[in-house]
This record gives sequence, C-alpha cells and structure tokens, in this order.
Amino acid sequence: MERIGFVGVGLMGHGIAANLLKAGHPLTVIAHRNRAPIDDLVGRGATEAATLAELAAASDVVHVCAPGSPQVEAIVDALIDHLPDGAVVVDCSTSNPVSTRMLAERLDARGFGMADAPLGGTPAQAETGELAAMVGADDRIYARVKPIIATWAGRIDHVGGVGAGHTMKLLNNFLAMGYGAIYSEALALADASGIAVETFDEVIRGSRMGCGFYETYRSYAVEGDRDAHQFTLTNALKDMTYLAALAGGSGVANPVGAAIRNSYALAVNTGGDGPEDYVPHLRDFVAKANGRG
Repeated sequence: MERIGFVGVGLMGHGIAANLLKAGHPLTVIAHRNRAPIDDLVGRGATEAATLAELAAASDVVHVCAPGSPQVEAIVDALIDHLPDGAVVVDCSTSNPVSTRMLAERLDARGFGMADAPLGGTPAQAETGELAAMVGADDRIYARVKPIIATWAGRIDHVGGVGAGHTMKLLNNFLAMGYGAIYSEALALADASGIAVETFDEVIRGSRMGCGFYETYRSYAVEGDRDAHQFTLTNALKDMTYLAALAGGSGVANPVGAAIRNSYALAVNTGGDGPEDYVPHLRDFVAKANGRG
C-alpha cells in the first residue's frame, strides 16, 4: 500500500483522510489550526508529523487540500526537498490551473509526479467516500493514483493532463456559484414583491428550475440550516476570481462570470468573510443591499 501524506484535514480533508485509513493506507497528517480532526485521525491509526518536511519523507503520495494556489505553492515549496524518489503530489484544492502546471513542471524536473484532483460534493459525502474527483494527470500518473482516489471518491473523471482537473473544477464552480447568485437574487426579489419563501420553494422545488444544488441551498433559505452547504463565501469569491483569470487568459468574454463574482465580492466586502459564512447565506447579503436585511 502506498504511504499517504495529507496536508489539510479540514471540512473535506478529514473525510478523505479517514477513508484512506479505512482502505489500509499508512497515513501521515499534520496539524494547522484545528486539532480535532488530527486527534480523531491519530486515534484511528494515523501518524502526526511535526513539520511538512517530516510528512514528505514519510509519504509516497501527498494529498493537499488547501484554500487556493498561494497556499498550495507554499506547501510544495516545503515538501519538494524531502520527498522520496518517485513521489506524487495530488492537489485536491480548487487552484489556478496556471499555478498547477507551473508546480507540475517543478516537480517533474526533480523526478516527482503531480495530479490535480479537485473535489465535487459535500463534507458529508467526503465522510462516506462518495465525492467526485476531476483528475488532471498524464496516463502513467493517473494509473497510479486512480486506485488511491477510488478509496474516497464514488466518481472519478480523467479530464486531461495536469491542470485540466482544476480547469474543469472552475467551470463546475462557475455553474454552482451562478445558481447561488441567481437563487439569492430571486428570493430577495420575491420577498420585495410579496412572495413568501415557502411559496417560492413550493413552486421551484422539484420543477425544471430546481436542481441538486437547490436542494442544499434551500435547506438554509427555507429551513434555516446554516450548515446545509458548507462552502464559504470567501472561497466562492476566490474561485470566481480564478475563473476570471482563466477567461482572460483564454481570450473569452465572461460577462456572466463577472456578474456572479461581483455578487460574492459584495457579500465578502460587507461582512461575509467568516469561516462559517456559506454560499446560501448570500441571500442575506443581497437582501441587506436592497434595504431588506
């Protein structure tokens, strides 16, 4: 069994790491801010490293689940001089594809491999091993990491070479964050027009205008469950900023993406930048901006 290192055992990473352990992989983890997931994983048999250098030396394949490209770049900087021959880095973050390809070139020059495997799904699906993974890697690296990813993902799509996974993830999140922005504006307009949220939900839920995203979104809007969709407004803004860079680099006009990004920028810049301010809460910031908060 490949020895796995895991950097970033947060909301999504904890479930992934737990499933790697369950499959029998020796696992090394490292603490960041919250000790609870580390203590849980160590209790299940993981080893805690004191430094990233120590984690790298103990790992054949290192999973990284970080907020974005700056953090991933810093982690790889700390790992690269200590990885064993032939090691592979699997970036499960939602990162900038330009950065991903740059890191892959650096790792390849040292004899290491890289795959980008951003995630689709929720923390609950991470715990049950039912995430989706959009994997960018060459065929050799993909063949090596696929059985590892299969321990925590119910669906695996090999979408191309390194960087393609993060590109596909940005497209996926463009759609998801777009749904969040549209539903939030629609609910604010409904409220201002005298349509109750329960009436809106009765009409939309289960119709062609509903979808899987709406099912988790509505859990907050209708039922008040703040933790129904644990994806932060800050991460939504970060991903839409990466999408804007992707569109600019591709020479593609992206006016809808710009509008979606501005919705999340409004929320983040007016107080929605906390670790528990999630995408469905955008509704509250749109309402407040219209004098109805």
